[in-house]
Amino acid sequence: MKYLLLLFFWAGLLACSDDNKKPELIIDPPEMSGFAKGADVSWVTEMEKKGVKFYNAKGKETECMRLMRDLGMNTIRLRVWVNPSAGWCDKADMLVKAERAHQLGMRLMIDFHYSDSWADPGKQTKPAAWKSLSFEELKGAVAGHTKEILQALKAKGISPEWVQVGNETGNGMLWPDGQADKSMSQYAALNNAGYAAVKSVFPDAKVIVHLQNGQDKSLFRWLFDGLKANDGKWDLIGMSLYPGVTNWKGMVNDCVANIQEVTKRYGTDVIICETGMPWDKAAVAKAFLTDLFERTQALGNVHGILYWEPEAYNGWNGYTLGAFDASGRPTEALDAFK
Repeated sequence: MKYLLLLFFWAGLLACSDDNKKPELIIDPPEMSGFAKGADVSWVTEMEKKGVKFYNAKGKETECMRLMRDLGMNTIRLRVWVNPSAGWCDKADMLVKAERAHQLGMRLMIDFHYSDSWADPGKQTKPAAWKSLSFEELKGAVAGHTKEILQALKAKGISPEWVQVGNETGNGMLWPDGQADKSMSQYAALNNAGYAAVKSVFPDAKVIVHLQNGQDKSLFRWLFDGLKANDGKWDLIGMSLYPGVTNWKGMVNDCVANIQEVTKRYGTDVIICETGMPWDKAAVAKAFLTDLFERTQALGNVHGILYWEPEAYNGWNGYTLGAFDASGRPTEALDAFK
C-alpha cells in the first residue's frame, strides 16, 4: 500500500505556481490523519516574488512548504481576502498555494477573513464591495464568497479538512453589522451563512469559529454562550495563543484549563490555529511549543497546533514572531514539530 501511495504522489507532482516552482518528490508522505502539526504560510508567494529564499538547516535552498513538511509538519493553513489591493491572498493566489500544498500531500485549512485585508480583534472591516449591502444581502455575500472559493478548490480536486468562518472573531465579524457586542444575533446569522456555505460544498469539512487569546476563559464563554443562544453553528473551536518569553508557562496552563472548560461546556473539540514567539528566542520557543504539544495531545480533544508564518525572517512586513533566523534557516523552535 505504501508503494502505491508513493506512485500516486509522484504522478501528481506538477508545476504549482507562475514561477514554475516544483516541490521535490515525496519520499515519505506526511501523516494524513491524527494530530495536525502545521503552519500558516500565506506570505510565501509574496515573499518569493520579492526574492526571499528559504534554506534547510544545512543551508540547502528548499521550497518553503517542502521545508515545513521536512520539519515534521503535515498541515498548511491559508488565508483568503475578498478583493485585496495588491492581489496577495485573493482566490487566485490562494489556489496557487493550495495546489502546492496538495501536491506535497499536506492537509489544508482555509481561513476566511471576509475582508479585503486583515481581520483581527482590532478590526473586522467589510470588503469595500459589501459596504452598502443590506443585512440580508450581506449574508448572501458571505455565502456566495465562501462557495466561490471552495468550489474553485473542489474543481482542482482539493478538499480542505478545516474551514474557518472568520478570523479571530472574539467580537464578531463584518462590523458593524456582525459586531457581537452590538448584535450577537446578527453575528450568529453571518456565521451560519458561512457555515451552511461550507457544508454545501464540502459536507465533511470541519467548520471552525476562531477566537484570539486562547487563555481567556471569559472571552470564550461570552462569545460561545452568545452563539449558542442564537443557534450559532460550529464544529471546532479555534484558538490563537501568543505568549511572551517570560509568561508562557502560565499561559499554557490557562489555555489548557480553557480547553477543558469549553470542550465540557459546548461538547466541542479544539484546534490551536495560530501560535508564535519572537524568532530570536528560539530556545524558549522550543520549550513552549514542546510543552504545548505534550499538554494538548494528552487531553485527547485537541486536533492540532499551527504556527503562524514561521517562514518570516529579517523583519518581513515588520513581523518578529517567525521561526527562521536571519540567514533564512529554521530555528530550533521548529524542532518541536518533529
